[in-house]
Amino acid sequence: MTDDLHFMQRALQLAERGLYTTGANPRVGCVVVKNDTVIGEGWTQPVGQAHAEIEALNSCTESPEGATAYVTLEPCSHHGRTPPCSDALIEAKIGRLVAASVDPNPLVSGTGIAQLRDAGIDVESGLLDAENRALNCGFFSRMTRSRPWVRVKLAASLDGRTALANGESRWITSDEARADVQLWRARANCILTGVGTILADDPRMTVRLPQERWMIERDRQPLLAIVDSNCRTPLGAQIFDRDGKIVIYSNKNMNMHEKCEVVYHLSASQSGQINLSGVLRDLADREINEVHVEAGAELAASLLKENLMDELIVYIAPHLLGADAKSLFQFTGLDDMQNRPSMRFTDVTCVGPDVRLTLTPEINSNEARRECPQ
Repeated sequence: MTDDLHFMQRALQLAERGLYTTGANPRVGCVVVKNDTVIGEGWTQPVGQAHAEIEALNSCTESPEGATAYVTLEPCSHHGRTPPCSDALIEAKIGRLVAASVDPNPLVSGTGIAQLRDAGIDVESGLLDAENRALNCGFFSRMTRSRPWVRVKLAASLDGRTALANGESRWITSDEARADVQLWRARANCILTGVGTILADDPRMTVRLPQERWMIERDRQPLLAIVDSNCRTPLGAQIFDRDGKIVIYSNKNMNMHEKCEVVYHLSASQSGQINLSGVLRDLADREINEVHVEAGAELAASLLKENLMDELIVYIAPHLLGADAKSLFQFTGLDDMQNRPSMRFTDVTCVGPDVRLTLTPEINSNEARRECPQ
């Protein structure tokens, strides 16, 4: 059991190498061990390329016959963009497989394990399952809840303010904090914002990291999604200078910029606001696993109130902006402390002179929390 834990920890380390590159696929690592010696390792490559098991088998320094394969997710058993990994493991004549998690994908879920067992391979699962779910929170969310994992990023002063009363917000946090945000953007498949942010700040909403950190081609950017009920996004906005696709969710069917797609068929609320649940379902249909939200207080509050926020990251700078400055969340009407939204801290980290707080809403503290990164 001690050796199993050691080798599965190594498989998870390998899986993390796909943090910014696997796209719609889960981040999976695989270690092939024979006579207590690692003979092959691999991790899932970008979409359409080899999965972790194939990479590991191809790297073996000797025959994997009779070896144990440690893989962080049940091997796929269906033809997708690549052939089934279960077939490759059977053909390699491995003797044993240890999986961290059963694949939540209905096309796989248990069938890969069953196929291996039918071939006479000893299979075990569940070792470091929670750690693997945390690494793949978006994939598990999309497969089990039909929506991506939603991570909201906010930056605030020590008194919880995001901008001055006149709207000025550059820059509340330090260079170090803003560089740290780039890592969160890079791991997401989609950056979601509101038209208010586009109008106020004219941001680029791109991932800007050195090539060696991102481990991905520079011109590959996450999908950018904008909640814009009345199609107010200016055609001269900087977002149209970015690489990558742009989707605007609106209540109007309008021709916008040639770079963007307008989605208008989602049912709106009585107040005319965009159906955010519908937005997330549409993003799931586009194989988006993780959504990184950088928006204003109104959209952040809507996601929280509608129980659509899975994780909150707040960078707190050691400054004060005053009572007339803008708040983190825009909602009113609380008259009972029992009704206040509650959060649970999962991490507190210093980033330069600032503090990064990672929290999960208590309203999301049941089933989904099992996929929450700790």
